[in-house]
Amino acid sequence: MENKTLEKEKILDVKNISKEFPGVKALNNFNFDLYKGEVHGLIGENGAGKSTFIKLLSGAFQPNIGEITISGETHKYLTPHVARRLGIQTVYQEDILVPGISAAENIFLGTELIDSKKFFVSYRTMTDQANTLAEQMGITLKVDEIYERLSPSDQQFVKILKALAQKPKVLILDEPTQAFNVKDIGLVIEMVKRISKEGVGVIYIAHDLEEIIEVADRITVLRDGRAINTHDKKLEKYQPDDLAKEMIGRPVDLFFKKKESPVGDYIFEVRDLKIKESAKPISFRVREGEILGVAGLKGAGRSEIARAIFGAYRKLGGKIFYKGKNITPSNPIQAVKSGIALLTESKKVDGLFMGLPVDHNITVVGIDSIGKLFLSLGKERKLCNEYVNKLNIKTPSLNKEIRFLSGGNQQKVVIAKWLFKGVNILIVDEPTHGIDVNAKTEVYELFTELAASGKSIIMISSEMPELISLSDRIIIIRNYEISKVLEKNEINEENILSGFMGGN
Repeated sequence: MENKTLEKEKILDVKNISKEFPGVKALNNFNFDLYKGEVHGLIGENGAGKSTFIKLLSGAFQPNIGEITISGETHKYLTPHVARRLGIQTVYQEDILVPGISAAENIFLGTELIDSKKFFVSYRTMTDQANTLAEQMGITLKVDEIYERLSPSDQQFVKILKALAQKPKVLILDEPTQAFNVKDIGLVIEMVKRISKEGVGVIYIAHDLEEIIEVADRITVLRDGRAINTHDKKLEKYQPDDLAKEMIGRPVDLFFKKKESPVGDYIFEVRDLKIKESAKPISFRVREGEILGVAGLKGAGRSEIARAIFGAYRKLGGKIFYKGKNITPSNPIQAVKSGIALLTESKKVDGLFMGLPVDHNITVVGIDSIGKLFLSLGKERKLCNEYVNKLNIKTPSLNKEIRFLSGGNQQKVVIAKWLFKGVNILIVDEPTHGIDVNAKTEVYELFTELAASGKSIIMISSEMPELISLSDRIIIIRNYEISKVLEKNEINEENILSGFMGGN
Protein backbone atom coordinates (compact mmCIF):
# COMPACT_ATOMS: atom_id res chain seq x y z
CA MET A 1 0.00 0.00 0.00
CA GLU A 2 1.38 3.40 -1.00
CA ASN A 3 1.99 5.86 1.86
CA LYS A 4 0.60 9.29 1.29
CA THR A 5 1.18 12.33 3.46
CA LEU A 6 -2.00 14.33 3.65
CA GLU A 7 -1.55 18.08 3.79
CA LYS A 8 -2.99 19.59 6.94
CA GLU A 9 -6.19 21.57 6.43
CA LYS A 10 -6.15 25.02 8.00
CA ILE A 11 -9.62 25.87 9.33
CA LEU A 12 -8.83 29.15 11.11
CA ASP A 13 -6.38 31.88 10.15
CA VAL A 14 -6.21 35.12 12.14
CA LYS A 15 -3.99 37.81 10.60
CA ASN A 16 -2.74 41.07 12.12
CA ILE A 17 -5.61 41.41 14.57
CA SER A 18 -5.48 44.45 16.86
CA LYS A 19 -7.98 45.51 19.50
CA GLU A 20 -7.76 48.72 21.49
CA PHE A 21 -9.73 49.91 24.48
CA PRO A 22 -9.37 53.40 26.00
CA GLY A 23 -5.76 53.53 27.18
CA VAL A 24 -5.12 49.82 26.55
CA LYS A 25 -3.94 47.89 23.49
CA ALA A 26 -5.28 44.42 24.32
CA LEU A 27 -4.08 42.78 21.07
CA ASN A 28 -1.35 44.13 18.81
CA ASN A 29 -0.93 42.64 15.30
CA PHE A 30 -1.71 39.20 16.66
CA ASN A 31 -1.46 36.20 14.32
CA PHE A 32 -2.87 32.77 15.07
CA ASP A 33 -3.90 29.72 13.06
CA LEU A 34 -5.57 26.39 13.73
CA TYR A 35 -5.66 23.16 11.73
CA LYS A 36 -8.38 20.55 11.50
CA GLY A 37 -7.92 17.96 14.24
CA GLU A 38 -5.33 20.05 16.11
CA VAL A 39 -5.21 21.13 19.76
CA HIS A 40 -3.58 24.55 19.80
CA GLY A 41 -2.74 25.76 23.31
CA LEU A 42 -2.80 29.46 24.16
CA ILE A 43 -1.00 30.69 27.28
CA GLY A 44 -0.19 34.05 28.82
CA GLU A 45 -0.46 36.02 32.03
CA ASN A 46 -3.74 37.56 33.15
CA GLY A 47 -4.12 40.65 30.99
CA ALA A 48 -2.01 39.25 28.13
CA GLY A 49 -4.99 39.36 25.73
CA LYS A 50 -6.35 35.81 25.83
CA SER A 51 -9.91 36.77 26.83
CA THR A 52 -9.99 39.55 24.24
CA PHE A 53 -8.97 37.07 21.52
CA ILE A 54 -11.70 34.63 22.56
CA LYS A 55 -14.32 37.37 22.44
CA LEU A 56 -13.17 38.44 18.97
CA LEU A 57 -13.64 34.87 17.71
CA SER A 58 -17.03 34.46 19.40
CA GLY A 59 -18.27 37.80 18.05
CA ALA A 60 -18.55 39.62 21.38
CA PHE A 61 -15.85 42.15 20.35
CA GLN A 62 -14.88 43.61 16.99
CA PRO A 63 -11.20 44.20 16.10
CA ASN A 64 -9.86 47.60 15.08
CA ILE A 65 -7.85 46.07 12.25
CA GLY A 66 -7.04 42.63 10.87
CA GLU A 67 -9.01 39.75 9.40
CA ILE A 68 -10.34 36.34 10.38
CA THR A 69 -10.57 33.50 7.85
CA ILE A 70 -12.51 30.39 8.79
CA SER A 71 -13.34 27.52 6.42
CA GLY A 72 -12.44 29.69 3.44
CA GLU A 73 -14.57 32.70 4.45
CA THR A 74 -12.70 35.91 5.32
CA HIS A 75 -14.26 38.47 7.65
CA LYS A 76 -13.14 41.81 9.08
CA TYR A 77 -15.08 40.90 12.20
CA LEU A 78 -17.53 38.28 13.45
CA THR A 79 -20.90 38.58 15.15
CA PRO A 80 -22.18 35.92 17.58
CA HIS A 81 -24.60 34.68 14.90
CA VAL A 82 -21.90 34.46 12.21
CA ALA A 83 -19.46 32.78 14.61
CA ARG A 84 -22.01 30.07 15.41
CA ARG A 85 -22.89 29.63 11.73
CA LEU A 86 -19.21 29.14 10.92
CA GLY A 87 -18.93 26.47 13.61
CA ILE A 88 -17.17 28.33 16.45
CA GLN A 89 -18.26 27.26 19.95
CA THR A 90 -16.77 28.65 23.17
CA VAL A 91 -16.81 27.15 26.66
CA TYR A 92 -16.14 30.04 29.05
CA GLN A 93 -14.87 29.92 32.64
CA GLU A 94 -18.00 31.72 33.79
CA ASP A 95 -21.18 29.76 34.40
CA ILE A 96 -23.82 30.93 31.90
CA LEU A 97 -26.27 28.02 32.14
CA VAL A 98 -29.65 27.84 33.90
CA PRO A 99 -29.38 26.39 37.43
CA GLY A 100 -32.99 25.22 37.85
CA ILE A 101 -33.32 22.94 34.82
CA SER A 102 -31.73 19.57 34.03
CA ALA A 103 -28.29 18.98 32.54
CA ALA A 104 -29.89 17.65 29.34
CA GLU A 105 -32.10 20.75 28.99
CA ASN A 106 -29.04 22.95 29.42
CA ILE A 107 -27.11 20.99 26.80
CA PHE A 108 -29.83 21.75 24.24
CA LEU A 109 -30.75 25.19 25.61
CA GLY A 110 -31.56 27.41 22.63
CA THR A 111 -31.56 24.45 20.22
CA GLU A 112 -34.31 22.37 21.84
CA LEU A 113 -35.29 19.14 20.08
CA ILE A 114 -38.88 19.01 18.86
CA ASP A 115 -41.10 15.95 18.71
CA SER A 116 -41.98 15.70 15.00
CA LYS A 117 -45.42 14.23 15.73
CA LYS A 118 -46.56 16.45 18.61
CA PHE A 119 -44.71 19.68 17.69
CA PHE A 120 -43.57 20.12 21.30
CA VAL A 121 -40.15 20.03 22.93
CA SER A 122 -39.18 16.40 23.47
CA TYR A 123 -37.47 16.06 26.86
CA ARG A 124 -37.05 12.33 26.33
CA THR A 125 -35.19 12.86 23.04
CA MET A 126 -32.93 15.49 24.60
CA THR A 127 -32.18 13.21 27.56
CA ASP A 128 -31.42 10.26 25.27
CA GLN A 129 -29.16 12.32 23.01
CA ALA A 130 -27.40 13.92 25.97
CA ASN A 131 -26.74 10.45 27.39
CA THR A 132 -25.39 9.26 24.03
CA LEU A 133 -23.12 12.29 23.71
CA ALA A 134 -21.77 11.83 27.25
CA GLU A 135 -21.07 8.14 26.60
CA GLN A 136 -19.25 8.97 23.35
CA MET A 137 -17.01 11.35 25.29
CA GLY A 138 -16.35 8.82 28.06
CA ILE A 139 -18.20 10.85 30.72
CA THR A 140 -20.41 9.44 33.46
CA LEU A 141 -23.07 12.11 34.01
CA LYS A 142 -26.65 12.18 35.34
CA VAL A 143 -28.13 14.19 32.49
CA ASP A 144 -31.61 14.23 34.06
CA GLU A 145 -30.29 15.83 37.29
CA ILE A 146 -30.98 19.51 38.00
CA TYR A 147 -27.90 21.48 36.92
CA GLU A 148 -27.32 23.33 40.21
CA ARG A 149 -27.24 20.02 42.11
CA LEU A 150 -24.31 18.72 40.07
CA SER A 151 -20.72 18.93 41.29
CA PRO A 152 -18.57 21.76 39.86
CA SER A 153 -16.73 19.29 37.60
CA ASP A 154 -19.99 17.79 36.27
CA GLN A 155 -21.31 21.31 35.62
CA GLN A 156 -18.20 21.96 33.55
CA PHE A 157 -18.78 18.74 31.61
CA VAL A 158 -22.31 19.97 30.83
CA LYS A 159 -20.89 23.19 29.37
CA ILE A 160 -18.48 21.21 27.18
CA LEU A 161 -21.22 18.81 26.03
CA LYS A 162 -23.46 21.77 25.19
CA ALA A 163 -20.77 23.09 22.84
CA LEU A 164 -20.19 19.64 21.32
CA ALA A 165 -23.92 19.18 20.69
CA GLN A 166 -23.63 21.96 18.10
CA LYS A 167 -21.06 19.91 16.13
CA PRO A 168 -18.40 22.65 16.08
CA LYS A 169 -15.51 23.03 13.68
CA VAL A 170 -13.62 25.16 16.19
CA LEU A 171 -14.01 24.52 19.94
CA ILE A 172 -12.55 27.10 22.35
CA LEU A 173 -11.97 25.86 25.91
CA ASP A 174 -11.15 28.59 28.43
CA GLU A 175 -9.65 27.06 31.60
CA PRO A 176 -11.78 23.90 31.21
CA THR A 177 -10.32 22.10 34.25
CA GLN A 178 -10.27 24.94 36.80
CA ALA A 179 -12.79 23.22 39.10
CA PHE A 180 -11.48 19.68 38.59
CA ASN A 181 -9.53 17.15 40.61
CA VAL A 182 -6.67 15.13 39.10
CA LYS A 183 -8.94 12.32 37.89
CA ASP A 184 -11.39 14.67 36.14
CA ILE A 185 -8.55 16.65 34.56
CA GLY A 186 -7.46 13.38 32.96
CA LEU A 187 -10.99 12.83 31.65
CA VAL A 188 -11.04 16.29 30.06
CA ILE A 189 -7.66 15.75 28.41
CA GLU A 190 -8.78 12.39 27.00
CA MET A 191 -12.03 13.97 25.81
CA VAL A 192 -10.15 16.78 24.05
CA LYS A 193 -7.87 14.29 22.31
CA ARG A 194 -10.92 12.28 21.20
CA ILE A 195 -12.64 15.42 19.89
CA SER A 196 -9.56 16.47 17.90
CA LYS A 197 -9.24 13.01 16.34
CA GLU A 198 -12.73 13.50 14.94
CA GLY A 199 -11.49 16.59 13.06
CA VAL A 200 -12.47 19.40 15.41
CA GLY A 201 -9.88 22.13 15.89
CA VAL A 202 -9.49 22.95 19.59
CA ILE A 203 -8.11 26.16 21.11
CA TYR A 204 -7.11 25.23 24.66
CA ILE A 205 -6.42 27.94 27.24
CA ALA A 206 -5.01 27.07 30.67
CA HIS A 207 -2.72 28.45 33.38
CA ASP A 208 -1.43 24.99 34.30
CA LEU A 209 1.61 24.60 32.05
CA GLU A 210 2.03 20.86 32.68
CA GLU A 211 -1.57 20.33 31.62
CA ILE A 212 -1.29 22.34 28.42
CA ILE A 213 1.98 20.63 27.49
CA GLU A 214 0.24 17.26 27.79
CA VAL A 215 -2.80 18.13 25.69
CA ALA A 216 -1.57 20.57 23.01
CA ASP A 217 -0.02 19.83 19.62
CA ARG A 218 1.21 23.42 19.41
CA ILE A 219 1.44 26.18 22.01
CA THR A 220 1.35 29.92 21.33
CA VAL A 221 2.67 32.27 24.03
CA LEU A 222 0.83 35.58 24.30
CA ARG A 223 2.39 38.54 26.13
CA ASP A 224 1.18 42.13 26.22
CA GLY A 225 -1.14 41.49 23.27
CA ARG A 226 1.57 40.02 21.03
CA ALA A 227 2.41 36.46 19.96
CA ILE A 228 5.88 35.86 21.43
CA ASN A 229 6.42 32.37 20.08
CA THR A 230 4.62 29.29 18.77
CA HIS A 231 6.02 25.89 19.75
CA ASP A 232 5.34 22.67 17.83
CA LYS A 233 5.43 19.46 19.90
CA LYS A 234 6.64 17.47 16.87
CA LEU A 235 9.65 19.72 16.40
CA GLU A 236 10.76 20.53 19.93
CA LYS A 237 10.52 19.51 23.55
CA TYR A 238 9.50 22.31 25.85
CA GLN A 239 9.50 22.63 29.63
CA PRO A 240 7.15 24.60 31.92
CA ASP A 241 9.97 26.88 33.05
CA ASP A 242 10.85 27.82 29.45
CA LEU A 243 7.24 28.69 28.66
CA ALA A 244 6.94 30.68 31.90
CA LYS A 245 10.00 32.76 30.95
CA GLU A 246 8.38 33.66 27.64
CA MET A 247 5.06 34.48 29.35
CA ILE A 248 6.50 37.01 31.78
CA GLY A 249 9.50 38.18 29.74
CA ARG A 250 12.09 37.36 32.42
CA PRO A 251 13.59 34.24 34.03
CA VAL A 252 11.37 32.54 36.58
CA ASP A 253 12.18 29.75 39.02
CA LEU A 254 9.76 26.84 39.16
CA PHE A 255 10.14 26.93 42.94
CA PHE A 256 9.66 30.26 44.69
CA LYS A 257 12.59 31.22 46.94
CA LYS A 258 11.01 32.05 50.29
CA LYS A 259 12.79 34.36 52.71
CA GLU A 260 13.10 32.59 56.02
CA SER A 261 11.81 34.29 59.16
CA PRO A 262 11.66 33.11 62.78
CA VAL A 263 8.45 31.53 64.06
CA GLY A 264 7.07 31.94 67.57
CA ASP A 265 5.24 29.73 70.00
CA TYR A 266 2.16 27.63 69.28
CA ILE A 267 -0.87 29.95 69.39
CA PHE A 268 -3.57 28.04 67.47
CA GLU A 269 -4.74 24.50 68.09
CA VAL A 270 -7.28 22.15 66.50
CA ARG A 271 -8.00 19.38 68.99
CA ASP A 272 -9.83 16.12 68.16
CA LEU A 273 -11.78 17.60 65.23
CA LYS A 274 -14.11 15.02 63.69
CA ILE A 275 -16.30 15.71 60.66
CA LYS A 276 -16.80 12.19 59.29
CA GLU A 277 -18.05 9.19 61.28
CA SER A 278 -15.63 6.72 59.70
CA ALA A 279 -12.54 8.95 60.15
CA LYS A 280 -10.29 9.39 63.18
CA PRO A 281 -10.27 12.80 64.93
CA ILE A 282 -7.75 15.36 63.70
CA SER A 283 -5.40 17.35 65.94
CA PHE A 284 -2.69 19.85 65.01
CA ARG A 285 -1.12 23.10 66.21
CA VAL A 286 0.17 26.22 64.42
CA ARG A 287 2.90 28.60 65.57
CA GLU A 288 2.84 32.37 65.41
CA GLY A 289 4.33 33.44 62.07
CA GLU A 290 4.20 29.92 60.63
CA ILE A 291 2.91 28.76 57.25
CA LEU A 292 1.41 25.32 57.77
CA GLY A 293 0.86 23.55 54.46
CA VAL A 294 -2.12 21.21 54.09
CA ALA A 295 -1.64 18.68 51.30
CA GLY A 296 -3.83 15.91 49.94
CA LEU A 297 -5.73 14.91 46.86
CA LYS A 298 -8.97 16.72 46.10
CA GLY A 299 -11.80 14.92 47.84
CA ALA A 300 -9.56 13.92 50.76
CA GLY A 301 -11.40 16.32 53.08
CA ARG A 302 -9.04 19.31 53.10
CA SER A 303 -11.63 21.98 52.31
CA GLU A 304 -14.21 20.41 54.63
CA ILE A 305 -11.71 20.54 57.51
CA ALA A 306 -11.01 24.21 56.77
CA ARG A 307 -14.71 25.07 56.71
CA ALA A 308 -15.31 23.12 59.93
CA ILE A 309 -12.60 25.14 61.70
CA PHE A 310 -14.27 28.32 60.39
CA GLY A 311 -17.69 27.21 61.65
CA ALA A 312 -19.11 26.76 58.15
CA TYR A 313 -19.24 22.94 58.14
CA ARG A 314 -20.83 20.53 60.61
CA LYS A 315 -18.51 19.19 63.31
CA LEU A 316 -19.14 15.83 64.97
CA GLY A 317 -16.67 16.73 67.70
CA GLY A 318 -13.59 18.71 68.52
CA LYS A 319 -12.46 22.09 69.84
CA ILE A 320 -10.52 25.08 68.54
CA PHE A 321 -8.13 27.03 70.78
CA TYR A 322 -6.41 30.39 70.30
CA LYS A 323 -3.66 31.30 72.79
CA GLY A 324 -4.99 28.65 75.15
CA LYS A 325 -8.60 29.88 75.08
CA ASN A 326 -11.41 27.70 73.73
CA ILE A 327 -12.89 29.71 70.83
CA THR A 328 -14.64 26.83 69.00
CA PRO A 329 -16.88 28.72 66.52
CA SER A 330 -20.32 27.39 65.67
CA ASN A 331 -20.62 29.78 62.72
CA PRO A 332 -18.38 32.05 60.59
CA ILE A 333 -19.40 35.20 62.49
CA GLN A 334 -17.97 33.75 65.69
CA ALA A 335 -14.83 32.65 63.83
CA VAL A 336 -14.21 36.15 62.46
CA LYS A 337 -14.74 37.70 65.91
CA SER A 338 -12.09 35.28 67.23
CA GLY A 339 -9.61 36.42 64.57
CA ILE A 340 -9.96 33.57 62.07
CA ALA A 341 -10.39 34.16 58.32
CA LEU A 342 -11.15 31.69 55.53
CA LEU A 343 -10.10 32.49 51.97
CA THR A 344 -12.07 29.98 49.90
CA GLU A 345 -11.00 28.52 46.59
CA SER A 346 -14.06 29.97 44.84
CA LYS A 347 -13.40 33.65 45.61
CA LYS A 348 -15.83 34.82 42.92
CA VAL A 349 -18.66 32.89 44.58
CA ASP A 350 -18.13 33.37 48.31
CA GLY A 351 -15.11 35.63 48.69
CA LEU A 352 -16.02 38.78 46.79
CA PHE A 353 -19.00 40.86 45.69
CA MET A 354 -18.21 40.95 41.97
CA GLY A 355 -20.56 43.86 41.22
CA LEU A 356 -19.16 46.12 43.95
CA PRO A 357 -16.05 48.33 43.73
CA VAL A 358 -12.65 47.57 45.23
CA ASP A 359 -13.07 49.76 48.33
CA HIS A 360 -16.42 48.21 49.37
CA ASN A 361 -14.96 44.71 48.98
CA ILE A 362 -12.03 45.62 51.23
CA THR A 363 -14.16 47.10 54.02
CA VAL A 364 -17.19 44.80 53.88
CA VAL A 365 -16.33 42.67 56.95
CA GLY A 366 -14.80 45.51 58.98
CA ILE A 367 -17.28 48.24 58.15
CA ASP A 368 -17.88 48.98 61.84
CA SER A 369 -14.32 50.33 62.16
CA ILE A 370 -15.04 53.32 59.89
CA GLY A 371 -18.15 54.58 61.65
CA LYS A 372 -20.99 53.46 63.89
CA LEU A 373 -24.08 55.47 62.93
CA PHE A 374 -22.52 57.12 59.88
CA LEU A 375 -19.69 55.88 57.68
CA SER A 376 -16.63 58.07 57.20
CA LEU A 377 -16.06 57.80 53.46
CA GLY A 378 -12.85 59.78 53.74
CA LYS A 379 -11.49 57.37 56.33
CA GLU A 380 -12.60 54.39 54.21
CA ARG A 381 -10.83 55.80 51.15
CA LYS A 382 -7.64 56.53 53.11
CA LEU A 383 -7.48 53.04 54.64
CA CYS A 384 -8.30 51.31 51.36
CA ASN A 385 -5.55 53.25 49.56
CA GLU A 386 -3.11 52.06 52.23
CA TYR A 387 -4.01 48.41 51.55
CA VAL A 388 -3.96 48.87 47.77
CA ASN A 389 -0.43 50.29 48.03
CA LYS A 390 0.75 47.79 50.66
CA LEU A 391 -0.47 44.75 48.70
CA ASN A 392 0.36 46.26 45.28
CA ILE A 393 -3.21 45.80 44.03
CA LYS A 394 -3.35 46.92 40.41
CA THR A 395 -6.62 48.81 39.85
CA PRO A 396 -7.41 52.04 37.99
CA SER A 397 -9.28 53.33 41.06
CA LEU A 398 -10.98 52.27 44.28
CA ASN A 399 -14.30 52.71 42.45
CA LYS A 400 -13.50 50.05 39.85
CA GLU A 401 -15.82 47.04 40.06
CA ILE A 402 -13.91 44.01 41.32
CA ARG A 403 -15.01 41.86 38.38
CA PHE A 404 -12.77 43.90 36.05
CA LEU A 405 -9.59 43.07 37.99
CA SER A 406 -7.32 40.13 37.12
CA GLY A 407 -7.53 36.94 39.17
CA GLY A 408 -4.32 37.74 41.05
CA ASN A 409 -5.52 41.20 42.03
CA GLN A 410 -8.90 39.82 43.07
CA GLN A 411 -7.07 37.43 45.41
CA LYS A 412 -5.13 40.34 46.88
CA VAL A 413 -8.39 42.20 47.55
CA VAL A 414 -9.71 39.15 49.45
CA ILE A 415 -6.54 39.19 51.58
CA ALA A 416 -6.87 42.96 52.08
CA LYS A 417 -10.43 42.45 53.28
CA TRP A 418 -9.32 40.14 56.08
CA LEU A 419 -6.28 42.21 57.03
CA PHE A 420 -8.56 45.24 57.27
CA LYS A 421 -10.67 43.25 59.73
CA GLY A 422 -7.57 42.52 61.77
CA VAL A 423 -7.55 38.69 61.79
CA ASN A 424 -4.47 36.75 62.92
CA ILE A 425 -5.21 33.24 61.59
CA LEU A 426 -5.54 33.00 57.79
CA ILE A 427 -6.87 29.75 56.33
CA VAL A 428 -6.32 29.89 52.56
CA ASP A 429 -7.74 27.25 50.20
CA GLU A 430 -5.92 26.95 46.84
CA PRO A 431 -4.65 30.56 47.07
CA THR A 432 -3.19 30.75 43.54
CA HIS A 433 -5.62 28.56 41.64
CA GLY A 434 -6.40 30.07 38.23
CA ILE A 435 -3.89 32.93 38.38
CA ASP A 436 -0.79 33.34 36.27
CA VAL A 437 2.87 32.77 37.10
CA ASN A 438 3.76 36.38 37.87
CA ALA A 439 0.68 36.91 40.07
CA LYS A 440 1.53 33.71 41.96
CA THR A 441 4.95 35.10 42.85
CA GLU A 442 3.34 38.29 44.19
CA VAL A 443 0.94 36.25 46.36
CA TYR A 444 3.84 34.14 47.65
CA GLU A 445 5.80 37.26 48.59
CA LEU A 446 2.73 38.62 50.36
CA PHE A 447 2.26 35.42 52.39
CA THR A 448 5.94 35.51 53.34
CA GLU A 449 5.59 39.10 54.55
CA LEU A 450 2.40 38.31 56.50
CA ALA A 451 4.07 35.36 58.24
CA ALA A 452 7.10 37.51 59.09
CA SER A 453 4.74 40.07 60.67
CA GLY A 454 3.30 37.38 62.98
CA LYS A 455 0.23 36.17 61.08
CA SER A 456 -0.29 32.39 61.12
CA ILE A 457 -1.28 30.87 57.77
CA ILE A 458 -2.88 27.48 57.14
CA MET A 459 -2.44 26.93 53.39
CA ILE A 460 -4.35 24.23 51.50
CA SER A 461 -2.79 23.60 48.10
CA SER A 462 -2.70 21.03 45.31
CA GLU A 463 0.47 22.51 43.80
CA MET A 464 3.63 20.71 44.84
CA PRO A 465 6.06 23.62 44.18
CA GLU A 466 3.80 25.90 46.24
CA LEU A 467 3.72 23.54 49.22
CA ILE A 468 7.46 22.85 49.12
CA SER A 469 8.43 26.51 48.69
CA LEU A 470 6.22 28.15 51.31
CA SER A 471 5.49 25.62 54.05
CA ASP A 472 7.34 25.54 57.37
CA ARG A 473 5.60 22.22 58.07
CA ILE A 474 3.06 20.14 56.13
CA ILE A 475 0.19 17.95 57.28
CA ILE A 476 -1.17 15.54 54.70
CA ILE A 477 -4.88 14.70 54.66
CA ARG A 478 -6.15 11.37 53.40
CA ASN A 479 -9.76 10.21 53.82
CA TYR A 480 -10.48 13.04 56.30
CA GLU A 481 -7.56 12.00 58.51
CA ILE A 482 -3.96 13.17 58.94
CA SER A 483 -1.85 10.52 57.23
CA LYS A 484 1.50 12.22 57.68
CA VAL A 485 3.21 15.26 59.25
CA LEU A 486 6.35 16.61 57.59
CA GLU A 487 8.80 18.88 59.39
CA LYS A 488 10.79 21.44 57.40
CA ASN A 489 13.74 19.13 56.71
CA GLU A 490 11.38 16.32 55.55
CA ILE A 491 9.47 18.35 52.95
CA ASN A 492 10.03 16.95 49.47
CA GLU A 493 7.95 15.51 46.63
CA GLU A 494 8.60 11.89 47.56
CA ASN A 495 7.40 12.30 51.16
CA ILE A 496 4.34 14.29 50.12
CA LEU A 497 3.33 11.68 47.53
CA SER A 498 3.89 8.94 50.10
CA GLY A 499 1.44 10.73 52.38
CA PHE A 500 -1.12 10.89 49.57
CA MET A 501 -0.93 7.13 49.29
CA GLY A 502 -1.18 6.59 53.05
CA GLY A 503 2.50 5.96 53.80
CA ASN A 504 3.84 6.75 57.28
